[in-house]
Amino acid sequence: MTSLNFSRLTMIMTMSLFVLIIVGSANAQLSTSFYSSSCPKLSSTVQSTMQSAISKEARIGASILRLFFHDCFVNGCDGSILLDDTSNFTGEKNAFPNRNSARGFEVIDNIKTAVENICPGVVSCADILAIAAADSVAILGGPSWNVKLGRRDAKTASQSAANTAIPAPTSNLSTLTSMFSAVGLSSKDLVTLSGAHTIGQARCTNFRARIYNETNIDASFASTRQSNCPSTSGSGDNNLAPLDLQTPTSFDNNYFKNLVQNKGLLHSDQQLFNGGSTNSIVSGYSTNPTSFSSDFAAAMIKMGDITPLTGSNGEIRKNCRKTN
Repeated sequence: MTSLNFSRLTMIMTMSLFVLIIVGSANAQLSTSFYSSSCPKLSSTVQSTMQSAISKEARIGASILRLFFHDCFVNGCDGSILLDDTSNFTGEKNAFPNRNSARGFEVIDNIKTAVENICPGVVSCADILAIAAADSVAILGGPSWNVKLGRRDAKTASQSAANTAIPAPTSNLSTLTSMFSAVGLSSKDLVTLSGAHTIGQARCTNFRARIYNETNIDASFASTRQSNCPSTSGSGDNNLAPLDLQTPTSFDNNYFKNLVQNKGLLHSDQQLFNGGSTNSIVSGYSTNPTSFSSDFAAAMIKMGDITPLTGSNGEIRKNCRKTN
């Protein structure tokens, strides 16, 4: 081997090692102990504030969990959904998937205030949202998991990205699968994370077409939902119905039992059990709540890893609604 080729090989190997180190360090920056010394009371502070909010309104737990989903699916888990519109950019709050439905921002504000009181300028809004979502699930009876932390906050937001990246309630299975795949989540993750619909409510406008037009729906269930959701668009659009008919404020596996009985409220829900590739996963969760709980915790950790801002990227916002 000539000295020139040897030098080139050495350079390539060095660059490859450098890339591996950079990639490895970027992934390693999220850690369950990230704030253990800089903000040791973080976990208890978020939990107590979240517990208080859910005690006042059980539905808010589902709303916070949904905020985390909608944050992570748009350019990663970076707290961008929390930003208000400014003269410089149009944020995500009024994107079609969030308009008139994304809620819980005041709860995140309250948590941020409480956290700033004990360790100012240390904890990102993105991490606060991730912890609050996990606490919501645990408080409502679902699984617990150690949340990986170390995210930093985005300095901007994208309404256009929110309009295209967040799965719609009218989506078919193929669309859902490809949208989850686009952020590194499998079809199993799709089914598992859709189990979040065991809590919370949906607006009439999002399930009207299903309860009046679709055939893969239990007749009595459709009739029940029609009683509070008129067929005419514009009438009762914001009337609410529970995503899980039986226990809408308890995190359990009834969502999957409903799907097996063709009682999914949203078109996108019932698509998971409609003769397709995900039927077996739904069936399994409908009879094995322990499996669903453990898989949900793992899938939430995986979703929380979607392209976070770390290191010197982004910032630590003082106010979750605006950049510093």
